[in-house]
Amino acid sequence: MIANFFSKSKPIHLVIISLVLLVAFVISKLFLTNIPFGFLEFFKQAGIFGVVLVTVFVFDFVTSKNKLTKKNSFRVLFFTLFMTMIPQTFLDTNLIFANLFVMFSLRRIVSLRTQKEVKKKLFDAAIWISVATLFYFWSGLFFILIFAALFLFRIVNIKDWFIPVLGMLTIAMIAAGFMIIFQINLSEYLWSMPYQISLDFSTLNKPQIITSATIIIAYFIWSLFYYVRNIKSKSKSYKPSFILILIATIISVLILIISPNKTGAEFIFLFVPLSIILTNYFEIINEKWFQEVLVWILLLTPVVGLIL
Repeated sequence: MIANFFSKSKPIHLVIISLVLLVAFVISKLFLTNIPFGFLEFFKQAGIFGVVLVTVFVFDFVTSKNKLTKKNSFRVLFFTLFMTMIPQTFLDTNLIFANLFVMFSLRRIVSLRTQKEVKKKLFDAAIWISVATLFYFWSGLFFILIFAALFLFRIVNIKDWFIPVLGMLTIAMIAAGFMIIFQINLSEYLWSMPYQISLDFSTLNKPQIITSATIIIAYFIWSLFYYVRNIKSKSKSYKPSFILILIATIISVLILIISPNKTGAEFIFLFVPLSIILTNYFEIINEKWFQEVLVWILLLTPVVGLIL
């Protein structure tokens, strides 16, 4: 019983998750790319896979420490299965790095709940999102999450509201200095950034992506209903954190919609908040057989995708 196995949080779960991710990562690189294998390429890909693993571990730490889910491993299981369902997420290195930095930022944003070291946390959150923006322009929309946190956690000091802007300007100046030192044309770099908006989804018209996206959207809509309804039952101090996850989900969907070059990799931003939402739903399901069926559907979808 897979659902029962992951119903508790154990170190062995992270080992299994890591192995599943490794297999999915290797298969994606072998079948979805034409990368020539070599010594240097091996270490490059190993580094990229390391970033994916770090994202999973940080995600598990953030959700556990801030009690966004109960003590189980469903969250990391779902995150892993979502990535295997849309293996294109393994192929875009910029998005993998951007997602990691957004995860670092989310860690600092949610921890504002304690009202400790507020200025430092706001600055750090803005720094991480700014770095993520250097890798993928539209990840800058997660700045909305910082100001939403200021409002939800009732941080009223007007000076604190300017700190995220200071963090953004800090990274902008460092990036500009870097370009000057290495003689990179700033105007050409800015024009090359994918800041355009596109509503053309034709590039996603592939059986494998359509199948996986349909399952993901179905799970999202179904679990979202219960998630929103249960926010009211959360304690006063934790309720803003759950609302922030909901806002992060909306931002992720918006990025997916407006992304100029849709490859399927843009789904990666959705996986963290969706995993939290789906885990919260799983925690209130009393029928173990139903949990098992839902997990097996997620497990079999990547296999079906390979066949398609």
